[in-house]
Amino acid sequence: MKSYSINELLQSPPLKQKVEVNGWVKTFRSNRFIALNDGSTIKNIQCVVDFERFDEDLLKKIATGAALKIKGVLVESLGKGQSVEIQAEEIFVHGLSDPDSYPIQPKKHSMEFLREQAHLRIRTNTFAAVMRVRSALSFAIHAYFQKNGFYYFHAPIITGSDAEGAGEMFRVSTLDPKNPPLTDSGEVNYKEDFFGKETNLTVSGQLEAEAYAMGLGKVYTFGPTFRAENSNTSRHLAEFWMIEPEMAFYDLKDNMDLAEDFIKNIISYLLENCEEDLAFLENRLLDEEKTKPMAERSDMKLTERLKFVVDNEFIRITYTEAIDILRNSKPNKKKKFQYLINEWGADLQSEHERYLVEKHFKCPVILFDYPAKIKAFYMRLNEDGKTVRAMDILFPGIGEIVGGSQREERLDVLKEKIAALGIDEKELWWYLDLRKFGTAVHSGFGLGFERMVQFTTGMGNIRDVIPFPRTPQNAEF
Repeated sequence: MKSYSINELLQSPPLKQKVEVNGWVKTFRSNRFIALNDGSTIKNIQCVVDFERFDEDLLKKIATGAALKIKGVLVESLGKGQSVEIQAEEIFVHGLSDPDSYPIQPKKHSMEFLREQAHLRIRTNTFAAVMRVRSALSFAIHAYFQKNGFYYFHAPIITGSDAEGAGEMFRVSTLDPKNPPLTDSGEVNYKEDFFGKETNLTVSGQLEAEAYAMGLGKVYTFGPTFRAENSNTSRHLAEFWMIEPEMAFYDLKDNMDLAEDFIKNIISYLLENCEEDLAFLENRLLDEEKTKPMAERSDMKLTERLKFVVDNEFIRITYTEAIDILRNSKPNKKKKFQYLINEWGADLQSEHERYLVEKHFKCPVILFDYPAKIKAFYMRLNEDGKTVRAMDILFPGIGEIVGGSQREERLDVLKEKIAALGIDEKELWWYLDLRKFGTAVHSGFGLGFERMVQFTTGMGNIRDVIPFPRTPQNAEF
């Protein structure tokens, strides 16, 4: 007998045939109706039990959270809420569940409570929907790049360089923390460490991806990155995933074109393939919005927000133009912004980015040509000597979601920028080599995967879009 997923039974029901399903009990009502879910869909399948057919001791074992195999005939349902149901003929208990101690009861749980049960929260409708969307988004990302001639590149997780220059990195070492070897000057002697130098977990695969783009043409990374930022906010994780394409012979305009097309493509895939999960998450978000003050409520439903990105051309303006708009905006003049815009060179905050997208332009925005002093050393310096060919993509409800740039391909200029920041050339000798041997215009961008999952699911906290979040003082699972 074929074992079906619940999604298969609901999509193409083999009516009046004997079927087999496996799953976990959501509810067992009136000692007669089992709601079973196997994770393949947001929907449960109802299994109807004739209690005269089954041993009473067996029925006592069926409780919320128990894992069952059920065999029976699939028939049209006469009850409300489901189109088909299984008339149970055989029940096998894979694993028992204690109804008194099982944490995921059929009731509303707070997000904080579910984070404490991260190993079981996937059995809730919300987290199952989020993780199915996350999986679909991963597939769409790989499919897009493979279709467009990119090669998947695995960047090293252990690195000796700080691509972002932030210094907030996790050290990797095999030295005895209580008694490390010391140099004559009393400092830790990393020459005796495993790699013979100080190493860390990577914050970005960009620099290494640049190297491979300068031989393969177009590459992309999609892997874990790490940042030791002691930040307990709804937007930060210590471990997160990044998508970072790098393209040889692409200038800033090419980079912006690719990023816009890429984002529209992957969101379109979700709209076409995750309809049920998105509908559930949209209703969940609507209920959540009702609890917020009017001023904090979103003007758009979840699917409207996704279509807003897909259906609109992204407006492209310079940082300088954006500063002029913000400086003269009502929120700035009336001092409604938390961070007032007074002069050119200010680092834009989420409130400024969202104003541009949601209030001023009413469409996604790409800002470019940022002040060099607030951007990374590897971004190409413009002819004005004060701006770089950087670009950020701004979304409704979230602000910046993509950051990228045309990379600095001129050896002399790159050396000057490195020296100005006090970076030792020896640390980046191989990166400078790329400018010595066949240098060329090239560009790339980075998309924080969890940030995109958060946007597409409407979840308010980034800790709820990754299976096991890593944050300050939290590595429980």
